Amino acid sequence: MTLIDVIILLLIAGVAGSLGQAIAGSSSGGFLTSIVVGFIGAFIGVWLARTIGLPEVLPIRVGGQSFPVLWSIIGSTVFVAVISLITRGRL
Repeated sequence: MTLIDVIILLLIAGVAGSLGQAIAGSSSGGFLTSIVVGFIGAFIGVWLARTIGLPEVLPIRVGGQSFPVLWSIIGSTVFVAVISLITRGRL
């Protein structure tokens, strides 16, 4: 995997994380936060899909690696919604 492949994966994760944050109604943090949320969302989304038995939809292949865009957006939305519910009373 080259440096360009890593940068492309980071950009895809950032966009997926941003969409997940927008759907959940949260806009805290910047693009780096969106990248982290996108990768965490990918793990959560793929785990949910495999648990339910759903196929991988809309994967993007970069440098031999597959990034599940749809499950990343869904997982990011779930992750941000749960974090928002936990931290809502503390602000």
